[in-house]
Amino acid sequence: MFVGLTGGLVWTNWPQKSATSPAPAIEWNVVASVPTRTPDAEDLVWEQRAATADSSVIPASAASFQQAAFGFCHTGGGTNCVVDGDTIWIGGQKVRVADIDAPETHDYRCPEEKALGDRATQRLIQLVNSGPVTLQPIDRVEDVYGRKLRLVMVNGTSVGETLVSEGLARYYEGGRKPWC
Repeated sequence: MFVGLTGGLVWTNWPQKSATSPAPAIEWNVVASVPTRTPDAEDLVWEQRAATADSSVIPASAASFQQAAFGFCHTGGGTNCVVDGDTIWIGGQKVRVADIDAPETHDYRCPEEKALGDRATQRLIQLVNSGPVTLQPIDRVEDVYGRKLRLVMVNGTSVGETLVSEGLARYYEGGRKPWC
């Protein structure tokens, strides 16, 4: 039960230490910031509650599944939308499709690049709306713009490979290359 006090809340049913069997202390690994003891049944229950309460959080190190309706968000938005042909927002995180380079729609160099970028954007919207989105990490966590770098899969198929096979993107080879 929570009881309001001046400026804060107090948990009145705070767990008390057992005189017969004290819980082992959690020791934190300074480098990785992870507990060094094996989680017990209560830890697993809390992890399940946390996962259920906030299923929109995307772990950086593991594949994540999310079925959602994606719209168009041009520059951002933070909630399940497509920015351009190789960038999406999902679960509050901006994600760059790691394996491709799509034509620019914002800082394009010629009208043809913009037109192809618009087609890639529309196709990416179709793809991410066609099934559960799976994000798979690569060897780098994020790019210089703070976008999470992930392989984006829908129904087990790489959206990057689909866009490349349809001529709407190319495999990423580092740096910006001209489309004109």
